[in-house]
Amino acid sequence: MRVEVVRPAAGVLFGVPNDTHEEIITLIDAVARTPQAHVSGLAAAFGEWCWLVYTTHDDIIEVLDVGCAR
Repeated sequence: MRVEVVRPAAGVLFGVPNDTHEEIITLIDAVARTPQAHVSGLAAAFGEWCWLVYTTHDDIIEVLDVGCAR
């Protein structure tokens, strides 16, 4: 799977602390590796402190939003 992160989400992703950044990357990796996570329309994945909103198109995961509660 190819991952594309829209510009606003990328700004958040690279502006968070390292441990939070790692959690978001782990969520993206989990979505990429789980076929059931490949849905049409919007979907979300949640970690302990972080989340991401994404959609999939063929072999592309498009990350639309990321965030953290810390």
